[in-house]
Amino acid sequence: MKNMIAMSILSCVLTLCSCGGSENGPEVVKPSEVSCTPTSIEAPAVGGTFTVNVTASGEWTAYTENNDWVKVSTMGSASTKGTATITVAANKGTARQAVVNIKSGTARQAVSISQQAPLQVSKSEIRMSSRGESITVNVDCPTEWTAIASDNWITTTKNGNQLTITAAKNESKQSRQGKVTVKNDNEQAEIRVIQNSAEDADINTPEGYTLVWHDEFNEGDQLNSANWEWENQNAGWVNNELQYYRPGTSTISGKHTTELADGFLNINCFKGEDGKVYSGRINAKNGGQGWKYGYIEARMMLPQGKGTWPAFWMMPISVDWTNEGWPKCGEIDIMEEVGCVPNEVSSSLHAEGHYHANNTQITKARNIGTAETEFHTYAIEWTADYIKTYVDGALLLSYASDHTIRNYPYDKPFHIILNLAWGGSWGAMNGVDESALPLTMKVDYVRVFQKQ
Repeated sequence: MKNMIAMSILSCVLTLCSCGGSENGPEVVKPSEVSCTPTSIEAPAVGGTFTVNVTASGEWTAYTENNDWVKVSTMGSASTKGTATITVAANKGTARQAVVNIKSGTARQAVSISQQAPLQVSKSEIRMSSRGESITVNVDCPTEWTAIASDNWITTTKNGNQLTITAAKNESKQSRQGKVTVKNDNEQAEIRVIQNSAEDADINTPEGYTLVWHDEFNEGDQLNSANWEWENQNAGWVNNELQYYRPGTSTISGKHTTELADGFLNINCFKGEDGKVYSGRINAKNGGQGWKYGYIEARMMLPQGKGTWPAFWMMPISVDWTNEGWPKCGEIDIMEEVGCVPNEVSSSLHAEGHYHANNTQITKARNIGTAETEFHTYAIEWTADYIKTYVDGALLLSYASDHTIRNYPYDKPFHIILNLAWGGSWGAMNGVDESALPLTMKVDYVRVFQKQ
C-alpha cells in the first residue's frame, strides 16, 4: 500500500514537469489585444487627414484593402501605443465607404470610413438672352448650402435642391459675364453666367452662334470710348502711308477723323489747313480681351478716289514684337480695297508661312461693282480648323488650318481694326489724287457672334 502511494506521488511530479511547470508555477499565455479611438470616421467630400490612437498588447499594423482613396501610415507600431494616420482623398463621385484594419497578433479592430458625395451642380455654365430670363440648376449636396451672385444683375432663389438663377435685362451692346458660387462649409462649385448683348430686332444671327458684341453706331455723335480706341500716329508709321491718324475727339481744321451721323460711323480722310492729310484708325479690343474665333461682320460703303486704302481687319490682342513680330504673330484681313482698283475687294491672311514680302500670302479678290457706291456686308467665319471670308454671304476666301504656328497663328485672341489709309505701299501703287479729298468710309455696324 505504501509503495502504491509513493508511485502515485512520483507520477504527479513527473506530469507537472512534463507540462512546463517551474518553481514559480505554470506559464500563462495572454490573448492578444488591440483597441483604438475613434472607430469610425466621417470624411467630407473634400477629403482630409485623421488620427487614430492605438493601444495594443504588442506590435501592431494598420492597413486597408480594395480601394485607392484611403492611405494609412503608422507611428509607434513597434510598441503598445501609437497612432495611425488615415488620409482620405477628395471625392469626385458618389458617397463611399471603406475600412481600415488595425491588427496586433490575432486581435483586430476595424475603423469604418464613410465619405460624403461632393457638392455638385447640374450646370457649370448658363447663357442668358439679353431680354433677361431665369434658368434652374439642380444642386446635389448632402449638407446645407448657400448661393452667392457675383453681380447685382444676377439674382438667385433656392427651393430645396433647386437653384433658380435670374438675369436682369441687358441694355448694353456688350455681352457680360458673372458667376454664382454655391457653397457649404467645406467646398464650393461655380456656375458661370453669360448674358448676350442687347439685340436689335433686325439682327440676323448665324445658326449655332450668339451675338456677343456689337456697335450699331446709332447713339451720340462720337464713338463710345468704352468700346473703341483711336490710334494717334504720324505719317509713315506703317506701310509708308501718308495720312496722320488722329482721335475723332480732336477738331482739326473744323473736322473730325471719326464721327457718328444718321446711324453710321463715318471715318473721314481730309487735308488740313496745315497741308497734312488726316484720317482715322480705330480698334475694338473687348476690354483688352479680344475675341478668339467667331463670326464677325461689318456693313460698309467704301470711299472713291485714287490713293484710298480702306480696311476691316484683325491683329492679335497681344504681340511680342521683340521675339515674335510680324508676320509670325498673324494678321487677318477681312476686307481691303485700294481706290486705284475700284470696287475690287480682297481678303488676305498673313503668317510666317505666307505673307506678301515673298508673294506667298493667302489672298482672294473679287470685283463686286458697287463697293464704293452701295453698302455691302463683309464677314469672317473663324474657327480652330479654318478661316472663311464672305461678301454679302458669298464665300470669298477659304483656308484650312494645318495646326502649325507657322501657317496658322490664328489660334489666339485678336482685335478688330477699321481704318482709312491714304497712299502707302499698296494704296499709292498708281499714285494718289488729292483732288478726291475729302472722302469718307461709312460703316453701318460691326457685330461679333460666337458659338453657344
